[in-house]
Order: sequence, then structure tokens, then C-alpha cells
Amino acid sequence: MPLYNKEPHVKRTLDSVLNQTVQDFEVLVVDGGSNDKGPAIVKNFANMDPRFRLLQQEGTGVSEARNQGIHASKSELVAFLDADDEWMPNYLETILMLNKNYPLAGLYATSVKTEFTDNILMELDEELRRLVPDEGLLLNYFKVYKKGHSLFGTSSVTIPRRIFSEIGGFQAGFWWGEDVDMWGRIALKYPIAYSSQACSIYYHNVVNSATERRKPVETHPFVKTAKEALKLGEVPHDMIYDLDEYVKYIEMFTAKHNIKAGDKSLAFNLLVRNDIKPAYKKKLLRVILSSSVKRNFPILYKAVIRK
Repeated sequence: MPLYNKEPHVKRTLDSVLNQTVQDFEVLVVDGGSNDKGPAIVKNFANMDPRFRLLQQEGTGVSEARNQGIHASKSELVAFLDADDEWMPNYLETILMLNKNYPLAGLYATSVKTEFTDNILMELDEELRRLVPDEGLLLNYFKVYKKGHSLFGTSSVTIPRRIFSEIGGFQAGFWWGEDVDMWGRIALKYPIAYSSQACSIYYHNVVNSATERRKPVETHPFVKTAKEALKLGEVPHDMIYDLDEYVKYIEMFTAKHNIKAGDKSLAFNLLVRNDIKPAYKKKLLRVILSSSVKRNFPILYKAVIRK
């Protein structure tokens, strides 16, 4: 669990671990220099229960925090839980069942609930829903994700230690998309074992949220990962089309983020490319125009939004 200024949420998060139906666990919280009382809350848990440990981060960024936790952990299964999210009581039980039923999978995950929906799978259309098992293997992760829909989040993912030994840890130096890059690197080589039960809770309204950070990024880390895999012929033939479409989707998604952060250069590069779908270009143009109106004509923008 990476920790950085999450005082209002971290007790709820750690309580959700204590409430698991499976009690054979260790919790490693890696603090990245918090200046609130979050670390003190974690220390209280550690003083009462030796299964909880607080580590001081040696590097910077969420990737290095997770990598440090992985290195310090002892279990053959490594679960991730952000300091403002929560596990349902049956999360670890569900993961262990997936591991038992699908021992060769490279990643185990469950669906997610939020403040706004009981299960994010409710947002899928009928075509995509048919691709997602109630419980089973996702053989082509990219076929679903190229549509822009998520099936799981960081706090509903568990990865076998052997996978990190093979493909490495989270890419350092990225704060945008470092988790998605990891899932994609695994999905290029292994099936994903999945349960449609919503066993973790993702909270939108939290302090110090990375999703609200408005800072342009040069690229999404998985774009480079995928293009290198395609170049080296490491992608199964029946996965190439879906992977290529997924890469274009995350390029567009990153461009939209950058527009909101005040940088339109990536969006303009996509607009002149012949391989980008017209539908994607229309979406980017709408975001560009909306951001320009919001910046230059704020009163008009608010009036339009109210209508």
C-alpha cells in the first residue's frame, strides 16, 4: 500500500483488511513522506498487530513504493490496495479461490464497486458483457479494454510473485498509467483470472487523488511497451488487432488528459494521423473546443453547462 497524505481515509482502508474472512496476511504500507497523521495511524495498527508494517519509501513515486513493498513482502501472492480504497470482507477469500481454480493465470482480479454503482460491470454493453465470465479466464484482455471499459482497479488486483521475477516491477518514473502498463505487460503473456463479484470499493471523492492531478504527461507507459512487443513479434496473432486498437484508445485517453492540463500537442499529433478513428478525432476536437471555451469564455461555458 503506497501512502502519501491519506490521513482521512487510511484507517478505513486498513480496517477493511482486518475484516477479511481470510486472516493469513501481512500488510506493508510504504510511506512516501506524508506530512499528515496518516503514518501515525498506520503505526497504531502496527503496534497492535505485528501483521502490519510501516516502511519509509526509499525512492519517489507510486511505482517505486509498490516495488519496495513487493521486495519486502514474503507471500507468493501480492495484493495491492490504495490507501483511500477498501476491500469487501470476501476479497482475499475470492482471490484465493481464483488462484486455486486457475493456478497458471498471471493476474487475479475482481470487479469493483464505487460510491455511484454497485458493480462497474453494469456499465458494460451487452456485447462486452458476453466477453466477461462470472468467474473464469480473460484470454484477451485487450478485446474488452480497447472499448474504454475497465473490469478491475489496482485495489482489486493480486499478482503471483513469480510474475514479477519474469517481467519486472512497475515502471519507475511514471505517475500516469503505471498500473495499466503492468496489467498490459502481464496480459501479453498470461490469461487473467477474473471474478465478476465486486470485492473492492474505489472511492472518487478523496484527498490527494492522482486522477485529479492536472499535469501533462509525455506518453502513456504502455504505448511504448505494446509497440516494442509488436515490433519484436511477441504478440499472439489473434491478439494483434485488439492490442493495436487498445493502444490507440490509451493514446487518445492520454491526449484528453493533457488537454485538460493545458497541453494540446499530443491531441494535435493524433488528429493528423491516418490510423486514428474519426470517432476518436471527433471526441478530441470536442475536448479541445470545450477547454478553449472554458478558458477564454468562462461565463459562457458555465451557462452552457447549466443548460
